[in-house]
Amino acid sequence: QLNQFFGLAGAKMTDSSLLNSELELQQQEELYQQLLSQILESKQKPDSRSHKSFIVIAPRPGLCIKTISETSKEKVFVNICQSSSVPPPPEISRDELVELLQSEDPSDYRVPMSLGMPHTELDNSSQGCTAYDVVINQDFFQKCNEDPLFQQFIILVSVEGLENKYNLELSREWKVLKNRKFLGSLSTQDIRTKVKPVIQELHSQENADAAAKRPEFTLLVGPPVGAPELIAEIKLPGVTSSRSLVLDVGEDRLVLTARPSLYHLDIFHPLLVDQESSFAQYNSSTQVLTVTMPVVSS
Repeated sequence: QLNQFFGLAGAKMTDSSLLNSELELQQQEELYQQLLSQILESKQKPDSRSHKSFIVIAPRPGLCIKTISETSKEKVFVNICQSSSVPPPPEISRDELVELLQSEDPSDYRVPMSLGMPHTELDNSSQGCTAYDVVINQDFFQKCNEDPLFQQFIILVSVEGLENKYNLELSREWKVLKNRKFLGSLSTQDIRTKVKPVIQELHSQENADAAAKRPEFTLLVGPPVGAPELIAEIKLPGVTSSRSLVLDVGEDRLVLTARPSLYHLDIFHPLLVDQESSFAQYNSSTQVLTVTMPVVSS
C-alpha cells in the first residue's frame, strides 16, 4: 500500500496528463506534503505540540500469578493490581464473555490496563525471578475476582499484554497464588490521560445529509525516509466543518465520530504510536481527515 502511494506520486511527476486529470490526487499529495512540513517543524521545535498529561497512581494488591518464560524457563510473576484511576472496559455479561471467547476475533473487546516495567524479586526459595505489575480498574477486578471465568480471562489478557509489550513468551500453565496478592513491592505508575489532537480546518463546503455509517479510510506508512509515521486518510462526504468531529487517538486504536450520527470509525492498527504527538487536519474541500501518528514500534 505504501509502494502504491509513492508510486502514484512518482507517476504524477513524469506524466503531465495525469497531473491535469487527477486534480483530487494532487490536492491530497499537497496536503500530505504540508503534513510532512509540519512533522519537520515539530522535530525542530519538540515542545511546540507537547500535550503530554500524566496521572500518578498507587495500585492496590489483587492477584499474583506464577508462570514461567518459555524461552529462559525462569519463573515469572504477574501482579494483577487494581485502581480506580484506570478506566473500566465496556460492560459485558458472563454470557457475552462466553460468546466473545468463542468468536473468531475476541480481540475486539479491549480491557484498559497499565503495564509496569519488569522488576527483579526473590521467590519463597530466595531464588531470583522477574515480576510485572498489571493495573486494571478496581470494579472490573472485583468482577473478575468473583467469577472464575472472568478471572481466567483477565489473566490471559494480562499475559498477552505483557508478551506484546516486552516481546515475551509466557507459559499458559499459570498458577494463582492463594496466600499472596503480590510479589515484591508495588510501585506507583504514571498513566497517560487521553489527549485529542487538534483538528485544523482548511476550507468549507455545503453540508449534505448522510446516514450514520463506517467511513472509507486508508492507512499509509511514511515518509520514505526518516522517522516513520502512520497516516490515516478518512473520507467524510457531507462533513463541512471540523467542529462536528470528535477524534481520539490511542496507542493502537483510532476512534472518530462525526456528529450528529453521521459517521463512526473504531479501528485497531498493528503499530504502536505516540498518541500525544499525533495530530490531525481536516480539509473540507476534499472532505478528507488526515491523522498523522508518529510510530513508536510495530
